[in-house]
Amino acid sequence: MPISPDDPLILVGRVAGGFGVRGEVRISTYTEEPMALKGFKRLLRQDGGVALSLASARPVKDGLICRCAEITTKEAADALRGLKLFVPRSALPEPDEDEFYLTDLIGLAVRHIATGEDLGKIKSVQDFGAGDLLEIIPPLGGQTWYLPFTRAAAPEVKLAERVVLADPPNLVGEPEGPSEEDFGEED
Repeated sequence: MPISPDDPLILVGRVAGGFGVRGEVRISTYTEEPMALKGFKRLLRQDGGVALSLASARPVKDGLICRCAEITTKEAADALRGLKLFVPRSALPEPDEDEFYLTDLIGLAVRHIATGEDLGKIKSVQDFGAGDLLEIIPPLGGQTWYLPFTRAAAPEVKLAERVVLADPPNLVGEPEGPSEEDFGEED
């Protein structure tokens, strides 16, 4: 199954390892409802090939225990530990009005909410443990930077206009503007 740029693959889980002695596999899910993975039937590898065909699933803390057609032994399940599992974006239900999937943000322009200044384009959405961050490619290229994906830093997402309006916080050590000391009398 080829990957289409018009239908990107969405990360929905990761194989955490084998479970029991009969070849079941534990999957850590990244979906709001873990059992949603069972509805996809086939989970894909990052290259678009079939990774796992789910025959059955039951919920456990932080994910699912699944029986898959491709796995018959505990050793085979353990060998898949760390495998990332994807589905096509088109397989996901449409979000409600004024909602979106984080993947829909990739490629959107980022503009300063007050000045309209072009701040770049969203390269990816990351979460290193403290909340979602938008990775931004500057307009002229160069080193990417991160914008916290919070209501304060990114108050408006306009999917139809393909833009995120942002109010980036000051960087650590960045001056906030001139102070009274800057305008003191000369000696």
